[in-house]
Amino acid sequence: MAKYSKLTYLGLSQVNLFGEIPSWLMNLTHLTHLYMSQNELKGPIPYWLMNLSQLTQLSLSSNRLIGNIPSQIRNLMQLQVLALGSNILQGAFPIALYDLENLLALDLASNNLNSTVDMNMLFYKLRSLKFLILSSNNLSLLTDTKVHTKFPKLSVLQLRSCNLIEFPNFLQNQDQLEILDLSSNKIAGQIPGWFLNSSVVLLNLNLSNNLLTGFDQHPLSFSWTRLGSLDLSLNKFQGPLPVPPLSTWRYLASYNNLTGEIPPALCNLNQLEILDLSHNNLSGKLPQCLGNFSHFLELLNLKNNNFSGGIPENFVNGENLEMINLSQNQLQGKIPRSLASCTKLEFLDLGNNQISDTFPSWLETLPNLKVLILQSNRLRGAIKEPETNYAFPKLQIIDISHNRFTGHLPSKYFQSWDAMKVVNGSSLTYMQDQVFGELDTGIDERIDLLPLIYGYSMQLSTKGIELEYRRISNLLTTIIFSSNKFEGQIPASIANLKGFHFLALSNNNLKGSIPPSMANLTELESLDLSNNKLSGQIPQQLEDLTFLSYFNVSNNHLTGRIPQGKQFDTFESFSFDGNPGLCGKQIAKKCEDSQPSEKEGNPAGSKFPLEFGWKIVLTGFASGIIAGVALEHAFSPRIKVLFMKIFERKLMNTFGRKRAHRSTIKGISVTF
Repeated sequence: MAKYSKLTYLGLSQVNLFGEIPSWLMNLTHLTHLYMSQNELKGPIPYWLMNLSQLTQLSLSSNRLIGNIPSQIRNLMQLQVLALGSNILQGAFPIALYDLENLLALDLASNNLNSTVDMNMLFYKLRSLKFLILSSNNLSLLTDTKVHTKFPKLSVLQLRSCNLIEFPNFLQNQDQLEILDLSSNKIAGQIPGWFLNSSVVLLNLNLSNNLLTGFDQHPLSFSWTRLGSLDLSLNKFQGPLPVPPLSTWRYLASYNNLTGEIPPALCNLNQLEILDLSHNNLSGKLPQCLGNFSHFLELLNLKNNNFSGGIPENFVNGENLEMINLSQNQLQGKIPRSLASCTKLEFLDLGNNQISDTFPSWLETLPNLKVLILQSNRLRGAIKEPETNYAFPKLQIIDISHNRFTGHLPSKYFQSWDAMKVVNGSSLTYMQDQVFGELDTGIDERIDLLPLIYGYSMQLSTKGIELEYRRISNLLTTIIFSSNKFEGQIPASIANLKGFHFLALSNNNLKGSIPPSMANLTELESLDLSNNKLSGQIPQQLEDLTFLSYFNVSNNHLTGRIPQGKQFDTFESFSFDGNPGLCGKQIAKKCEDSQPSEKEGNPAGSKFPLEFGWKIVLTGFASGIIAGVALEHAFSPRIKVLFMKIFERKLMNTFGRKRAHRSTIKGISVTF
């Protein structure tokens, strides 16, 4: 390395470095800029690195570094940028940092630092500071700064999850602040008037996940004319929906108690890319402008409000829309055909409304649609066969349950859903929109911001089971046609969908036999054919479905022997109830052509001591079904204990022999 001894600039970010920080760096005594972020570096920060006294910029963020920040860091007197975020560093906030008087940017976010930081001392010592990022540690901040403190003029302040209980009063002096993150704290009450009326030039404001209830002075409009992103979600805001400035491109106000109608002024936000007003108490009709008020709109989420009337017809300018969620409202009328122009649409959820229409076959031309949820509406009629062989080419999840569809199952659609034919076609990711950002320090180095990850969520349901996915795996494939009036046989073409995991056809009028070719569905984890008119035997080939976790063919006309061994030995008797012609050890009914079998477990059979309803909630998974169970009935204390012991043992027996990465029990919660 002798020939590089006078090197002043070394950039090694994102080059897959692993192991400890290399010792040959100690010879580069002329280094002024050292960038080694976003690698796999591990171990402590070496003390000898603090001897590179000419350093002005040091970035080691997004690695796996451990231990304390060395006190010798005070030797780096020329340091202007220090980025150590997203590591596993621990210990107290290093007071040695107070000696770095030239520091412009300090990023210590997402570590395990645990101590109290006196902001008076910090600002008094680091008077040149422009960027301060302390988010997501175990720090507590003393923010009651003194009036005589000479504050640095910050451009970026990120104090996410810093145990704050009120707005820091030093913000009154920050008239150059562009990015402010106070999310995931315990700030309660109203947003103070002095903050709303301040002369800051905010571009990005995140107040999410606090205990805020409203505004000292409810803003008809905000004074921050350059504001681009406003996040008020996960608070306790009440009253009418505040309208952000015209410059806003991202507005999140979900999970509050906002009431009233959507203000007409919202239609003037023609720069919006993301609008999420879900999980509030908003009401009235959806304004017609929602279809096309912003050419840039990508995500529209109005889920779980009290909106009524029809869905706006004019989605003609929605060519950038990727996600629309209008579920859990009281919307009526028809599905607007202008949605066919939204060629980038990936996710459409209109479930749990009062929509009266036929199946929107005209959506089959959308080239990117992955999720279509129309459950619990008033949709009716037969589903016509597709006009092309490429209908819904990327569809992975469809739920049209609890409607009034009639006729035969759409066998030709099953032939064209290519995305459901792929078995483990890619690595695990989640359906989401992700926006990365970075901070320009004004010198050479940019500090990476945590990305905004907007995950798609959905709720699926069959009889007695509610499935809520807060994150949707790209590997999950699901067909739910339950609780309609479909008739005829289960088409053999469904066996072509070898990659899908969840099939529910319960509560219909299906006849005929269960196709033996369904044994080709090797990824299948849940199969519900209950409450139909199916006849014949349960195909013995189905016992080869080793990932099958849930199976229900109750209340049909099935006969013969229930398959034995493997997963079928784990299914309880209720899976086969209402089929007098079935026999097998699962229902304690001996088949005439078999030898008596030894009794296993409970001599009275495998039923639980009490009947109960199920509610299953999935919080996100690779492809396994069960993540948590809540029982809906009340029991005596002794029965509760007995039930939990039996229930836990049976769950472990059921899932313990399955592959760990396929179906894992992530937690059990019981509500009485």
